[in-house]
Amino acid sequence: MTTHPEHLMQLLKQRGHERYTGEPVTHLQHALQAATLAERAGASDALVVAALLHDIGHLWHGQLGTPSAIGVDDRHEALAAEVLARCFGDEVVLPVALHVAAKRRLCLNPAYLKVLTEDSLRSLVLQGGPMTEAQAQAFDALPFAQDALRLRHWDEGAKRPGMDTEPLAHFWPRVAACARLNTSG
Repeated sequence: MTTHPEHLMQLLKQRGHERYTGEPVTHLQHALQAATLAERAGASDALVVAALLHDIGHLWHGQLGTPSAIGVDDRHEALAAEVLARCFGDEVVLPVALHVAAKRRLCLNPAYLKVLTEDSLRSLVLQGGPMTEAQAQAFDALPFAQDALRLRHWDEGAKRPGMDTEPLAHFWPRVAACARLNTSG
């Protein structure tokens, strides 16, 4: 099954109003906040797109509510990476695929644990907890690991009710520029 960027936009428009899992913002607000933070940080187009779409897996699988509250790791990062790989290259897909591992990597620093929301802490346990030093070294050697760490910081910062953001249409030219349609279908 192919996925076109327009499908992703429709999904954000149709379900983006739903509350973001366990947080005081909607899915669309979270996506726009993350992309706005990435843009303000001078990130590449690909990394801004990754920030915008990093949690699309939460919407794609259709599960409602807060999976971590019932003890479920929904593996949204793997689903998002699978979906995004249908129309984007590694520079978008791999930071998204690694953004949960990036949280685990950052949690080696006890100060980082203090910035996590209640739901993010709850899901951290389900996702394997903080990495060991050996796991962190292996993570750091992965392609796009540094981009995933940057994305993770924006992800944590993108849970603020009322934050001013650019609208979805503002980011869509970046999405179109980064898209590569997968004709193998």
